[in-house]
Amino acid sequence: MQRSSVLDLATTKEFDQKVTVKGWVRTFRSNRFIALNDGSTIKNIQCVIDFENTAEETLKRITTGACVSIVGTLVESQGKGQTSEIQVDELEILGDSNPDEYPIQPKKHSFEFLRENAHLRVRTNTFSAVMRVRSKLSFAVHKYFQENDFNYVNTPIITGSDAEGAGEMFKVTNFEANKAPKDEEGNVDFKQDFFGKETNLTVSGQLEAETYAMSLGKVYTFGPTFRAENSNTTRHLSEFWMIEPEVAFMDLEGNMDLSEDFIKSVINYILENCKDDLEFLDQRFAQEEKGKPQLQRSELGLIEKLKFVAENDFKRVSYTEAIEILRNCKPNKKKKFQFPINEWGADLQSEHERFLVEKHFKCPVILFDYPANIKAFYMRLNDDGKTVRAMDVLFPGIGEIVGGAQREERYDVLIEKMKAINIDEKELWWYLDLRKFGTAVHSGFGLGFERLVQFATGMGNIRDVIPFPRTPQNAEF
Repeated sequence: MQRSSVLDLATTKEFDQKVTVKGWVRTFRSNRFIALNDGSTIKNIQCVIDFENTAEETLKRITTGACVSIVGTLVESQGKGQTSEIQVDELEILGDSNPDEYPIQPKKHSFEFLRENAHLRVRTNTFSAVMRVRSKLSFAVHKYFQENDFNYVNTPIITGSDAEGAGEMFKVTNFEANKAPKDEEGNVDFKQDFFGKETNLTVSGQLEAETYAMSLGKVYTFGPTFRAENSNTTRHLSEFWMIEPEVAFMDLEGNMDLSEDFIKSVINYILENCKDDLEFLDQRFAQEEKGKPQLQRSELGLIEKLKFVAENDFKRVSYTEAIEILRNCKPNKKKKFQFPINEWGADLQSEHERFLVEKHFKCPVILFDYPANIKAFYMRLNDDGKTVRAMDVLFPGIGEIVGGAQREERYDVLIEKMKAINIDEKELWWYLDLRKFGTAVHSGFGLGFERLVQFATGMGNIRDVIPFPRTPQNAEF
């Protein structure tokens, strides 16, 4: 007899059939009713035991967390909360779970406690729902790009370049601690290291993706990236995943079109394919919001926020226009912003971005043409000499979710920009070669996958949307 999933059994109308199901016990009550879950759905399947004809020793082993195999008859349920249940004929304990030691009991646990038990937290409703949505989002990312003729490129995890120019990178070395050889000037002699030069874990695959875009036309990366930024916040991880498309012959307008179409596509996919999980997470989000002060509460529910993004055209606004709006808005004039906006050139904070999306335009916003001095060296300089062809996509609840730009394709301009911030031409000789041998307009963007999952699930802390979070002072599991 073929094993069925709880998802199949919870949705079928074909009753009075023999089934086999395996999973983990969520609860066992009255020595009769097992709530069983196998991870395929937020729903449990109720399994009803004939306890009078079941050995007492077996009943004692049916505890929360135990793994069991059940053979029985699927029947229409007479109880509330489920459409079907299994009348158990055979039960086998596959793996015991000591109830005095098992940490995930059927009660409310704090997210901090669950992070400390990240190897088991996915057995809770919240985290199983989050991880199923994450999985579906990941599939939707690849589906979108593959259906639009993008080539998937795996860019290096170990790199000798710093794409962001931030310097906050994890070193990769084969030297033993405190035993690194020194050169004549007393500096670490990386020529003797494993790669013969100083190397790091990547912060972005963008620069390498550009090289492939200038041969294959349309490419994307979707892989792990790392930041050695000592930030213990709800928005930062030291290890996370980045989605980075790069497209030849595409300008900033095309880049904005691509980002909007891509985001709407993946969100529509989960709205269609994660209904049960999103309904559960929507209810959880509503309960969380009730515990916040009135001014901090979201005006939209979780599913409403997803539809808000999927169904509204993204408003395109220049940075200069946005600054004027922010300078003249009531929160700024009444000093309600934590970071007041006084002049052109200010780096926008999430409070400003959220005001533009949630209060002023009441739709997702794409800001473009930012001041050159607050953006990366590889972004194309505009004719005014002050701004670059950068763009950020802003969402309700979080602010910036996508950052991108038309890339600087002119060799001489790029050289000058690199000199201005002391980037060694020799380190990026291959990147400069793209501008020497068949240069062309090209653009791309980066989207932190965990930020997208956080938005899609309504979770308040980014550590709760990745299976095993890596943060300062934490590399457990």
